[in-house]
Amino acid sequence: MMHYIVRRMLQIIPVLLIISFIVFTLVFIAGDPVALMLPEDAALEEIEQLRESLGLNEPFYIQYGNYVFRMIQGDFGESFRYGQDALSVVLERLPATFELAIAAIVIAIMIAIPFGIWSATKQNSSIDLIATGAAVVGKAMPNFWLGIMLILLFSVTLGVLPVSGRGSIAHLILPAITLGTGIAAEMTRLIRSSMLEILNQDYIRTAKSKGIKSVHVIYKHAFRNALIPFVTITALQTSTLIGGALITETVFAWPGIGQLLIQAVNTRDMAIVQACVMIIAAIVILMNLLADIIYRILDPRIKLN
Repeated sequence: MMHYIVRRMLQIIPVLLIISFIVFTLVFIAGDPVALMLPEDAALEEIEQLRESLGLNEPFYIQYGNYVFRMIQGDFGESFRYGQDALSVVLERLPATFELAIAAIVIAIMIAIPFGIWSATKQNSSIDLIATGAAVVGKAMPNFWLGIMLILLFSVTLGVLPVSGRGSIAHLILPAITLGTGIAAEMTRLIRSSMLEILNQDYIRTAKSKGIKSVHVIYKHAFRNALIPFVTITALQTSTLIGGALITETVFAWPGIGQLLIQAVNTRDMAIVQACVMIIAAIVILMNLLADIIYRILDPRIKLN
């Protein structure tokens, strides 16, 4: 197990280098950031001095090499908007995004597991039709539209929940539901299909024939095996959570990394953009590694090659 983890951690390095190259290339061709840092009436000498001090007058490969060298040291440059180190700005916002992501995944699991199991155990019943129909609708609804509808209903009309910001559990409810709904829909469909496949296996019929209670058969035998693909989709939803957070955090003015990235793109604060993208990439890669490890714990028959 430890050998596998070390090998996978080493594989992360070239992946992050490739991502860094893509991000740096896109930033390089996006334009001259010096034009945003100085006023429009700045003298040509001032522009050239700032460009030289930032190393922007060097060839592409030298700029990229310097960028990678600084990135290894945790230096993504200074944000001209916030006037401080870009990485520190991103790390300040990261707890808010984690808080929202964890709340969203908890809501998704609380919805998906019971509805997925009920839908599978009562196939083609009214419960099954309602659950599958709700899953399709939940997956089809865009995050921004659902967020706006929730704000209109619970904040504007009923006045029971705050519109935006972060500070209490009440502030977390609407954005977490908005972000978790689409994930819950996909999880419900996956649990249903996995449970249906497992419930038709011979060992499940054998357990039932021995007189074991249906509750024990479903939750102890069937659901444990259905957890393996469930872990897969949960880990892969990390990128969906971060991507969905870009929109959800903007709609609810949630002060997380998603809102920060959108603002940085709009203001062309490239140091923040690069730091945000690299942090998000690292989180997604580590979550995939965590999923592989959990596979082995859930099913020892799986070999970590």
